Amino acid sequence: MAGKDKKSFDLIVVGAGPGGYVAAIRAGQLGMSVACVEADKLGGVCLNIGCIPTKALLTSALLVSEVKGAEKHGISTGDVTVSLGPAQERSREIAGQLNRGVGMLFKKNKITHLEGFGRLAGKGKVEVEGKDGEKEVYEAEHILLATGSRPRSLPFLEIDGEHIWSSDDALFVKEAPKTLAVVGAGAIGMEFADIFEAFGSEVTVIEALDRLLPVEDADISKQIEKSYKKRGMTIHTAARLEKTEVGDDGVTLHFKDKDGKDQTLEVEKVLSAVGRIPNTEDLGLDSVGLDVSESDGFIEVDEWMRTSVEGVYAVGDCAGGALLAHKASHEGIVCVEKIAGEAHAPVDYGNIPNCTYCHPEVASVGLTEAQAKEEGYDVQVGTFPWVGNGRALAHGDVDGFVKVVRDKKYSEILGAHIIGPQATELIAEFVIGRHLESTVEEMEKAIHPHPTLSEAVAEGALAALGRPIHI
Repeated sequence: MAGKDKKSFDLIVVGAGPGGYVAAIRAGQLGMSVACVEADKLGGVCLNIGCIPTKALLTSALLVSEVKGAEKHGISTGDVTVSLGPAQERSREIAGQLNRGVGMLFKKNKITHLEGFGRLAGKGKVEVEGKDGEKEVYEAEHILLATGSRPRSLPFLEIDGEHIWSSDDALFVKEAPKTLAVVGAGAIGMEFADIFEAFGSEVTVIEALDRLLPVEDADISKQIEKSYKKRGMTIHTAARLEKTEVGDDGVTLHFKDKDGKDQTLEVEKVLSAVGRIPNTEDLGLDSVGLDVSESDGFIEVDEWMRTSVEGVYAVGDCAGGALLAHKASHEGIVCVEKIAGEAHAPVDYGNIPNCTYCHPEVASVGLTEAQAKEEGYDVQVGTFPWVGNGRALAHGDVDGFVKVVRDKKYSEILGAHIIGPQATELIAEFVIGRHLESTVEEMEKAIHPHPTLSEAVAEGALAALGRPIHI
């Protein structure tokens, strides 16, 4: 890109994922001279092999489900056949379009893209190694590390890309396997279970903890398990995987179920979704005396994303916390605004929404019911089922509910939990409400249009007050 001969900048960002590229753009808007180092595609894992293509596939999976149920709408389709290949190709096209969009934004904001692998090379210096092996050193007063994370591999579940997939591998599959085991029932595992089941795989989910989506409210976990079992998936929670055997025709998994009984499962493919680890190796951290956490390898930062070394910052997955794209982007903005003297507030980590884009969708913000009680709040909980919402009934999607957890003393919105149609969009109402320190009463007093799914937000608020209208 233009400007590659320039050797000195106000800010160099290492990594062009949702933390890095957003930080670079905001810094450019604030008048800084900015370079962003990226060895692969702009947009990082999220845009190219994560959030975006996965959501494209999930949209296709939902459409498959809706087509199968089209007869009740008076639409006769005959025998429905599905193929993962075209859906996979569509997901790549969408990712490519957004990747090109980031490049255009870099040009618009006069950001220099330094193509290559970046690492610290002493105070105020970044070495960039190109694909040809040549190295160039660039200087900047401020260096922001946004190097992301990658799928974790376990000793008894080694990812090989052929028989045992990571989430990255699964995105490039053009044919759904006949049988698939998903190990790990967090957001990634549940989303891919949804996709492959819709395209014809017989799916088994194995989770070490005692429930699916273990970071979510317990009632959400119960509902999503009920929904997945209804779709024909086999669920094993509180299951301990002990050994994996890879053969020519598939994979054999040996695990203990929740009752302690030995189980053997033979499948064609396995998707490992057991977490992610930070990309903090080979970053030249020792050249500036920067250490990572001994326990997990993450870079430790303060509330303004500053590391222990002056002039070096870290955001997103490599800095730990929730490994979420929107959290990384917000950290990037907060960090560069602080550098530019424009900071207004650090990241509010208590108000970051969680979203899982499976069907039914799951979204939440704030405390679960159990967490609120553990923290000593006098809690009142309200739940409003989608069966009481006219728009959900009209669409034929009534699986789930809206749950609101409030503090009786001040009627504070302690937490909101949604499972059902458009949950990942509707949760933003509660995020804004909590940000503005709204009470539960204020959420309901804001008039919601009828008939819409958003009415369930108001009804959930009323339910937490003990007076819902439509149930």
